[in-house]
Amino acid sequence: SVKDSQWDRKRFIGTEVYKKTLGIVGLGKIGSHVAAAAKAMGMKLLAYDPFISAERAEQIGCRLVELDLLFQESDYITLHIPKTPETTHLINADAIAKMKPTTRIINCARGGIIDEDALFTALKEGRIAGAALDVFESEPLGESSLRQLGQEIILTPHLGASTAEAQVNVAVDVAEQIRDVLLGLPARSAVNIPGLHPDVMEQLRPYLQLAETLGNLVGQLAGGRVESLEIRLQGELANNQSQPIVVAALKGLLSQALRERVNYVNASIEAKERGIRVVETRDSARQDYMGSLHLEAKGTLGQHSVTGALLGDGEIRITDVDEFPINVPPNRYMVFTRHRDMPGIIGKIGSLLGSFNVNIASMQVGRKIVRGDAVMVLSIDDPLPEGILAEILKVPGIRDAYTVTL
Repeated sequence: SVKDSQWDRKRFIGTEVYKKTLGIVGLGKIGSHVAAAAKAMGMKLLAYDPFISAERAEQIGCRLVELDLLFQESDYITLHIPKTPETTHLINADAIAKMKPTTRIINCARGGIIDEDALFTALKEGRIAGAALDVFESEPLGESSLRQLGQEIILTPHLGASTAEAQVNVAVDVAEQIRDVLLGLPARSAVNIPGLHPDVMEQLRPYLQLAETLGNLVGQLAGGRVESLEIRLQGELANNQSQPIVVAALKGLLSQALRERVNYVNASIEAKERGIRVVETRDSARQDYMGSLHLEAKGTLGQHSVTGALLGDGEIRITDVDEFPINVPPNRYMVFTRHRDMPGIIGKIGSLLGSFNVNIASMQVGRKIVRGDAVMVLSIDDPLPEGILAEILKVPGIRDAYTVTL
C-alpha cells in the first residue's frame, strides 16, 4: 500500500508469537531446530513424538504431550514428520475440531499429512485462523479448493530448500565428498556402514539383513516409544564384529518412524537423540544355530523380544517371539497373537480372516506348555483391512494381537 501512496495501517495488524504456544509434531532434526528458534522468540513449546523420550524433549525445551492435547492447546501447529500410512491425513476433520479458533497450521514436511478438503472447510467456516502450506497431496498443485481461500492461507510451491545458498551448498558438499573419497577419506553422507574391510563386510552382509529385519519386527511389536534395546549375538556370531550388526538393528527399529531418513550412518545418532539405551551382549555358548541374533525392546507399552537366525542357504528365519519357539520366514504382511492354548482358537481366527477375504499364506503356533500361553504367527498375502485387528481381539482366549509390515 505504501508503494501506492497509501498509509493504511489498520489493514496490517499482525499476531504476535511471543508467549504463544507452538505445537511441534515430530522432534527429529528439523523439528528440534524449529524448537530452538521458537524458544528464542519466547514461545511455549509442546511436542508430540512417540519415538522421543520425555528427557530428550526437555533437553530441547519442549513438553512432551499426547497428540490430542497438542491440538487443543496450541496456537500454532507445525508438522515435521514423514508421510506414512499412519500419518496420512493426520490433520483431518476430527483433529481440526479439537483446535482453537485462533490456531494456525504450518506444513513444510510432506503433502498428504493434512486432509486438504477438511482444511478448506475449516478455514472457510472460520473454525481455525489460518494455514501455511509448502507441500501438497498432489504436486504441482492442480485444481484445488484451497485456491479459493483468501488471506487465511499461504500457499508456496515446495520451496523448502529453494535459496541461493542452499543450491550452492549442495553442489559444494557433493564436490567435497567426491574429493574426500578420492583421497581415501570416509564419505560423510554414505548410506552404507563406513570403515569396514570389504572381506568383513561380505562376511557380515547376510546378518545385517537379519538384524534389520528383527529390529523392524521388534519395534512394531513393542509399539509406542522404545526406551532400550538389548542386542545379543549368539553362537558363532558372537565372535564377529558387533558394530555393523548393532547399527543394522537400530536402522530396522527406527524404520517405521523415520522411513527413508534413517540409514546405516545416522541410525546410532538418531537412536541416541531419541533417548534409546542400547545394550550389547554376547553368548557364544548358545548353539541352536551356527549364529543367531536376539533383540529385546523395552518401552512405554511393555517389552517384546525376537530371535532370528540364518539357514544354510542364507534364508532368514524367525526362531523365537517373546521366548516362544517358532520357525517362520519373515513375510511382508504378518499377524502375531498372544493367546491361551485351547481347542478351536486357531479355527476361529482362520474363519474370521476368511470372512473378510484375507488369504493366509502360512500359520504356526509356538508354545511352552500344553494349555498354557502360546504365540500364533500368520503370514498373509495383503495388508490386514482396517478394523479386523479389533475383531481378532474379541475372540475368546486372545490376549494381544499385532499387525506387522516388513
